[in-house]
Amino acid sequence: MLPARGRYDYDTSDKLYFEPVTAEHVRGVVHREKPRGVILQFGGQTPLKLSHRVGTVLGTSPEAIDICEDRQRFNALLIEMGIRQPEGEMVLTKEESFAAAARLGYPVLVRPSYVLGGRAMKTCFDDADFKAAVDEAILVSESHPLLIDRFLEGAVEYDVDALCDGDAVHICGVMEHIEEAGIHSGDSTTVFPAVQLSETNRREMEDIVRRIALRVGVLGLVNVQFAVQRGVVYVIEVNPRASRTVPYLAKATGHPIASIATKLLLGKKLTDFDLSKNWGQGYSFVKAPVFPWRRFPGVDTVLGPEMRSTGEVMGVGTSFGEAYAKALIAAGLSLPTQGGVFMSFRDLDKHEAPPIARALHELGFQLFATRGTAAELERHRIPVTKVWKVREGRPDVVDRIKNGDIQLIINTPLGKKAQYDEAAMRLSGLRFGVPCITNLQAAKALPSALRALKAGEMGVTKLQELSRA
Repeated sequence: MLPARGRYDYDTSDKLYFEPVTAEHVRGVVHREKPRGVILQFGGQTPLKLSHRVGTVLGTSPEAIDICEDRQRFNALLIEMGIRQPEGEMVLTKEESFAAAARLGYPVLVRPSYVLGGRAMKTCFDDADFKAAVDEAILVSESHPLLIDRFLEGAVEYDVDALCDGDAVHICGVMEHIEEAGIHSGDSTTVFPAVQLSETNRREMEDIVRRIALRVGVLGLVNVQFAVQRGVVYVIEVNPRASRTVPYLAKATGHPIASIATKLLLGKKLTDFDLSKNWGQGYSFVKAPVFPWRRFPGVDTVLGPEMRSTGEVMGVGTSFGEAYAKALIAAGLSLPTQGGVFMSFRDLDKHEAPPIARALHELGFQLFATRGTAAELERHRIPVTKVWKVREGRPDVVDRIKNGDIQLIINTPLGKKAQYDEAAMRLSGLRFGVPCITNLQAAKALPSALRALKAGEMGVTKLQELSRA
């Protein structure tokens, strides 16, 4: 697609080609049109595989792309620069992969190179999980090495988008995932500005992004993903391209990020643009994924490293709660303002349950919980009704959902067995239109959204008004 008059919409381009994005078809278009060069960084992951095969590339060079995409080269670069990453090993065979898993210990994360949408990335809790994940990852990695990472349980993940002109770097924004690390960034609800990031960690992230972008030779856009576990910052991956967060961040800051990136790779410098002020200061912006669960009956709703969402929405508010509530509603969740909330926390998260439960109780919700979670709430003198798990007795939680006693489910499963045992509950909630929260960070954020909804703080915020503020 060739731009006309500075516009990039499908209906204002000079020409639009409907062809598969393969080296053969792209070379055919290039041969016909004879452009100055090819821009890869706005096409997601797929065009990056073609960087050595489509002629002149405008922006980040094929060599720089390969450094970021090849797990082995990327790991070596971070080690050389003294930048922390999750403990892991590069493997090429099944034998090497099982030896690595044995040394690291479960749970581990299997990650192939050069893949789209987190394809074949899996969090594995035992040998059976791991064997299936490795078999699939080897098939999709196309002879590239696999990375076996130690999984950072309980970490918070962050996305940082930045612009680079080859000499300087501008940090567009640091976005915080509400879901914990290990869930694909495309499936994570994201808030900007971050709500629980320390200033020390923020400065460290921004410094790492600048160092990597300049060292690798980024020209245009770059996205870096981080995880913070107990105050320690880890680099997860570097994407030498535009991320799906760019349109969201552009709306939140008022900066035409994609347009500026295009001009940078055509020779402009960051000093040619006024990036000194974000128009959304004082507001909260939440990006929420949209899932196709209702179109695929029987598919479990637990999220993981492989992307499953099919769209995104954004909520804007003067508080995090207001923005989060708007985003969840826009994503199709029917948030209740009264009724019953069922809670079942894994052992690792049980100590986090009382403040969440107390906030929901103070909002007027009736609490239901499994035996272990209920015991933790009772220990903190929070009123709760015990409910049987599936196959423990009747009436169980599925019966409660069918009977209309429960309007919201909070379930944080741990491990393969827990996910299988509790799938019936989550699928029953999906069938009867009951929203289901499956991770701790989202559960902790939920009371803020429900409080804003009950308080009637759901005003309309116009982006046009922000631009005039």
